[in-house]
Amino acid sequence: MHLVFAGTPEFAKVALQALVKAGHTIALVLTQPDRPAGRGLKLTPSPVKTAALEVGAPVLQPRSLRLDGKYPDEAAQAHEALRAARADAMIVAAYGLILPQAVLDIPRLGCLNIHASLLPRWRGAAPIQRAIEAGDARTGITIMQMDAGLDTGDMLLEGALPIEAGQTAGELHDRLAVLGGELIVGALARLEEGGLPATPQPAEGVTYAAKLDKAEAALDCSRPAAELARRILAFNPVPGATVRLPGLADPVKVWRAEALDEASRASPGSIVRAGAAGVDLATGQGVLRLTELQKAGGKRQPADVFVRGWNPDLS
Repeated sequence: MHLVFAGTPEFAKVALQALVKAGHTIALVLTQPDRPAGRGLKLTPSPVKTAALEVGAPVLQPRSLRLDGKYPDEAAQAHEALRAARADAMIVAAYGLILPQAVLDIPRLGCLNIHASLLPRWRGAAPIQRAIEAGDARTGITIMQMDAGLDTGDMLLEGALPIEAGQTAGELHDRLAVLGGELIVGALARLEEGGLPATPQPAEGVTYAAKLDKAEAALDCSRPAAELARRILAFNPVPGATVRLPGLADPVKVWRAEALDEASRASPGSIVRAGAAGVDLATGQGVLRLTELQKAGGKRQPADVFVRGWNPDLS
């Protein structure tokens, strides 16, 4: 097929590469503008832009697609380019811009979204993290026919994956990215054959995956240990969960932890014990064992290494 692709991060790059490998023509790529990154804050292209340039696909980076928004000239240029592309379909994956109805109407077959959840559960910006945080047993990918709502369009194809015990958001992201690439290639093949019925999303079971906020990173030790352990996994690698420990001026990032089946009378947030096995914190319900930590300005360390360099006063 003759396609337009709109996406920005690594998740979307995997899908773009799968489409190219499957033999589809990428007539145009839309992605977010280059952003400052790294210690030098050097302007850095998105993973999708890098992948598009590698295959010679033309790239546009409008700051908005709304003709009545803050950047109408950029939006108008993008609309013109979309019409000129004469695409059969537009594939959208974690693009980061709202697509107005005028854009949705341009491709012959409309716009297909690769969404990282089993809709209607976890509509919105952070479905991978929220699924882990909630303790879901499984998640997946939904290929959706986009409409003007927030992830409300008809479902075309879906595939499920189990969320494995101890799996971080980063690890689940990588598995879902591969599945997303496979499903969008399969969906387009069935569309070409005329055999991909659209199913409206059920009204029951709708949940929203709110965008991650850095303010959520600080662990509230009054919450149950099991809930905190899931949050740590959900926030690995971004934004990274944090906790304050005695003797350290700055919060410590926590990358891995486990909830112990153990009661504690200590006040939430206090240290129960610290050793090679981990740093054990009292919580509102149970004990949370921190097993991989990182001091401000330091490197990730297993608990035994971290504790040797910490020397806390636990008296």
